[in-house]
Amino acid sequence: MALLPAPISAFIDATNAGDSDAFVAAFSEDGSLDDWGRVAHGHSGIREWDRTDNIGKQSRFELVDIAEEAASETYLVHLAVSGNGFNGTSPFRFTLRDGLIQSVVIVPD
Repeated sequence: MALLPAPISAFIDATNAGDSDAFVAAFSEDGSLDDWGRVAHGHSGIREWDRTDNIGKQSRFELVDIAEEAASETYLVHLAVSGNGFNGTSPFRFTLRDGLIQSVVIVPD
C-alpha cells in the first residue's frame, strides 16, 4: 500500500473533525470534486458540496486502502464512509498538484 500523501490525509482528517475550512483548504483554488457526475468547481463549489454531502451530513472517512496509479500524483483510495448520507465503501481518485488536491473523482463501483 502506498503512503498516504498529506493532502489526502488532510481531506480525511478535516472531514472527521467537521472542519469545513480545512477541508476546502486541502484543494487548489481551481480544484474540483466529481461526485458521480455532479461536479463542484473551485473553493466555493467544493464548500457547497461539503455542506450538502459531506461534513453537512456528519460524514466520517476511514481509509481502507490506497494505490498509486500510473499517472503522476494520482491515487485510487478506498474509503469506508459513514454518517447521515452515503454509507459504504467507495473508491476516490485523487489527483494532486503542488501539495494540494487538484481533483477528486468519486468513482462509481
